[in-house]
Amino acid sequence: MTEEFDVNVLIALIAVAVGLLLLVLLGLDLQYRRRLGNKMELSSGKWEIEVYEPQHYVLVGELKFHNFTERLEVMVPEIRAEVTLLSIAGLEGITTTTRIEPRFKGAEVRADGYWESHIVKIGKDDPIEVMIDIKGHDLSQLRVAWIQIHYMTYGPEGRYPKVRHVIVPLKFPAVEESSRWRPASNADVLPIRTHLLTHLDDPAAIVKRYVLPHAQTGDIVTLGESPVAIMQGRFRHPSSIQPGWLAKRLCYLFLPTSSLATACGLQTLIDLVGPVRVFFAFLVGSLAKLIGKKGVFYQLAGEQARLIDDVTGTIPPYDKFIVLGPHNPREICDRIQQETGLSAAIVDVNDLKAVKILASTADLSHDLLKQALISNPAGNANEQTPVVLIRPTESTQRVQSKFPIG
Repeated sequence: MTEEFDVNVLIALIAVAVGLLLLVLLGLDLQYRRRLGNKMELSSGKWEIEVYEPQHYVLVGELKFHNFTERLEVMVPEIRAEVTLLSIAGLEGITTTTRIEPRFKGAEVRADGYWESHIVKIGKDDPIEVMIDIKGHDLSQLRVAWIQIHYMTYGPEGRYPKVRHVIVPLKFPAVEESSRWRPASNADVLPIRTHLLTHLDDPAAIVKRYVLPHAQTGDIVTLGESPVAIMQGRFRHPSSIQPGWLAKRLCYLFLPTSSLATACGLQTLIDLVGPVRVFFAFLVGSLAKLIGKKGVFYQLAGEQARLIDDVTGTIPPYDKFIVLGPHNPREICDRIQQETGLSAAIVDVNDLKAVKILASTADLSHDLLKQALISNPAGNANEQTPVVLIRPTESTQRVQSKFPIG
């Protein structure tokens, strides 16, 4: 009897010990998941072309490290810059050199360019300067510099590599290059050529620079949704995306032409709206298809589900990235109208005569826009005409803008 009692006590004690151990492990896992690990980001920064001569360009960027990790410091033991040049012609005889210098308090700028390991304090911004020196016999054919800043974070998650991608335009077309008006059923349309748009640009400023010289009262300006998103910095390189269990399995069930048919493409949507919403939308959408109703998934998953462009979906070098849809498109349209006097819309148009109006100023007719854009005057290739100016014909009826062009 005593031996049986002792065995029962021993089993009970073991069970309690195992239970406590599981609770401890669960607690450790929960606190790990609650924390952000090596959550430090390098900003895209502000960039200027300080030297712009036929045989010599110097690009200078002011960027900042920001430590988002709670109660923990993160170190930057390594950093380097890599440059890919895109050109209309070849790159023979063109050389690039890079230099990264610390600009935070107490930093020592070494003549040999060596980066001394640096601790980024909790919640702090530590600035750095990146210089790209480009030399060659003739640099006039260069279009863009794609700068990849590779840096190593060292902290709670160990050594974790990250990359900040920055696109800097190098060629700027003259306003006069956009002069070919084309007739549409209800308007004349003018595709507007711009430089390669990047996070350094602002939609209203682009309209002022390239569109206003051609515009007159009553005109309408439209911008492509992907270029607007790019100006907002809403693009991600697949190397920075970690597809989860759900994305790896569901992506196989989308059409091959869908931007959600890859694990990284679908994970991008999951990161935006959450796994529960995506799974629910997929489940209900699949059931709806059985009764012949299509498009339910996209209605339930949200607007971004239709707008995400996977790799190859945009012009180089953005063809290497996943581009999201724009944020607050109506606000952008209203600001363009306030600053320029032009009615504005942000659109998604393709060569299949599909025209989707994401947002527009209140005075516009969507039917008018769709008729004017149905031939896709901006094009889907490398035309680099992300902006279209629409001039309605005299017979076209629409509410006139209340704002003068300014």
